[in-house]
Amino acid sequence: MKSLSKPSPAVRAAAAAPEAARGGSPMVLGAALLGFFLISLDALIVTVALPDIGRSLGGGMSGLQWVVDGYALMFAALMLSAGALSDRIGARRAFGGGLVLFALTSAACGFAPNLGVLVAARLVQGAAAAVMMPASLALVRQGFPDQARRARAIAVWTVGGAVAVAVGPVLGGALTASVGWRWIFFVNLPAGLLALALLSRVPASPRLPARLDAVGQVTAVVAMGALTYGVIEGGAEGFGRPLVVASLLVAAVAAAAFLAAQARGAHPMLPLPLFRSRVVVVSVVVGFMLNAAYYGGVFNFSLYFQQERGESALHAGLMFIPMTALVAVVNLASAKLAGRFGPRVPIVAGQLVGTAGLAALTTVGAHTDVWAVAALMVPVGLGGALAVPALTAMLLDAVPPERAGTASAVLNTARQVGGALAVAIFGALLAGADTFLTGMRWSMLLAAAGLVLTAAATLALPRGGRRDAQA
Repeated sequence: MKSLSKPSPAVRAAAAAPEAARGGSPMVLGAALLGFFLISLDALIVTVALPDIGRSLGGGMSGLQWVVDGYALMFAALMLSAGALSDRIGARRAFGGGLVLFALTSAACGFAPNLGVLVAARLVQGAAAAVMMPASLALVRQGFPDQARRARAIAVWTVGGAVAVAVGPVLGGALTASVGWRWIFFVNLPAGLLALALLSRVPASPRLPARLDAVGQVTAVVAMGALTYGVIEGGAEGFGRPLVVASLLVAAVAAAAFLAAQARGAHPMLPLPLFRSRVVVVSVVVGFMLNAAYYGGVFNFSLYFQQERGESALHAGLMFIPMTALVAVVNLASAKLAGRFGPRVPIVAGQLVGTAGLAALTTVGAHTDVWAVAALMVPVGLGGALAVPALTAMLLDAVPPERAGTASAVLNTARQVGGALAVAIFGALLAGADTFLTGMRWSMLLAAAGLVLTAAATLALPRGGRRDAQA
């Protein structure tokens, strides 16, 4: 007697495999690309809208910093264990659940009646983004089993992030100026619905054995959250306040507990032997510093254009076009340079170009032509675009193949932490300085000094980025 039951997800996935092997799944790629686009977009689209959010909901510099850092903080803190969660419940289910939560919290951000609700929604939105990120790449791997087609699909997938980085400030400014800042969040809804529609055509993903490091995850969130709070509130209220001191002490204790859990745990989310490799250590620090310079710069100059120069949100967004327009092109150039001269050349060159841009930005005054300021920001964007692809390749070449996914997650986590802490520290400098311009100049000098140090560390690496430890 023929069974009338529906085939299991595993059977349907197996049946779909021959088709995927021939050409890959455009549904998978479309859903994953849209997800990556939304994740990257929401890290930047909000920056240009900050002055309008402040006028609408109130709150000083510290409140606006939390609107940016609430998202980045949870994204960074949950990134390492999100990959294990994706494996455990299946990439399709993880991506779909994260996407639904991302859309719901985007709506909550858009309808937020006060700053506290907005920050809380941004925290959950960042957690949803952390779940989506590794699941989206796992979906691409699932949908494109052929290695050559998978490489091309991953290249297309990365375009989603590059385009989001390029259009984020411009789109944020245009929406804020035309229909209001709330629409920078509402715009996620149609894109999220389209991604869910595409995902519904994707076969179920297999569930793989993966253990979650609960102690490591909790201590990581506490350490990052307490440190960010201490820096933001210390800049606003003074670092001698008891609550700020207590927060920084909690961060130190939580960080020590995290390291102990990683050293002694049976299934750590951050394998410490990775850091026996000089290449891994330098790559992580460089990634941290590049994002600190870029995201800290966007934060500072979004406020500069609007609060100091009186530009509209739309005009402020347009000022970022020169900096972001060539990111995708320079990414490709970085890969070619790395292939010809080795990864150190584009990595060091990118850091030095970024340093030159940051140093030039310290000369910006209250009456500098705004388009001249936009031109001076170009090297900051190009430096990161030149360095990051080669940096990623150098890192992955330095670790054993079975550690590639973990190493990539560590690098991405470090980059997100760099962006979040830069917003916290630069905001503290702005709040504590006599004038906005003084705080901005100290921020640019701090970022430039950091890039000089990481460029020197990169030059000290072995030529070719050889694997110097079996992590």
